[in-house]
Amino acid sequence: MQETDTPASGAAPRGDGAGPARPPAGSVLILIDQQRCMQALGIAQRNNHDAETLIAALLGVWRQRQWPVVHVRHLSRSETSGFRPGQTGAAFQEAFMPLSHEAVFEKNVPDAFTQSALERWLHVRGIRQLVIVGVASENSVENTARSAGNLGFTVWVPEAACYTFAKLDYAGVWRSAAEVHAMAMANLDGEYANVVDRTWLLAALEGWQAE
Repeated sequence: MQETDTPASGAAPRGDGAGPARPPAGSVLILIDQQRCMQALGIAQRNNHDAETLIAALLGVWRQRQWPVVHVRHLSRSETSGFRPGQTGAAFQEAFMPLSHEAVFEKNVPDAFTQSALERWLHVRGIRQLVIVGVASENSVENTARSAGNLGFTVWVPEAACYTFAKLDYAGVWRSAAEVHAMAMANLDGEYANVVDRTWLLAALEGWQAE
């Protein structure tokens, strides 16, 4: 049951009947937690094994068009976490190293807006359209997209460019990464963000690259 009776602030405008319109020029691409620690977790219990390829393709489009890019890095307070500052795992993956002019925001909670200057950074630049990709679907991606929608931003979440890992649910039932991911996207779609599927993403990439 929905907690609200009105459409989400984060829902994107619709296109010509074939699905949501593409984000407008100047939208920001936000990459969540593309750090080496995530690679160390392996792929056996994760979904969307080509997510990094799609994230890299989006990043290439944004850089070619000189649209704004934000990199979000998780730095854990836990002494045993692979995300702890100074650990190799906390570093950005080589394919997603920020360029000198690209913004980097650090967080130690799942939400990239909490106790950071991200919201102000976006407002100062007049940016209202966000494309959020990365990991983990039900954790930092979902939390960041929820906050963005609640703050009045229009949000796109290309689900094929996000991923997560299998885990136990609250009842102790083992859930596959695909199941965890699907529920996270269901939580977001139409209320906090507009979740777009692989077909939409591939068509959008083809359109941008052809222009």
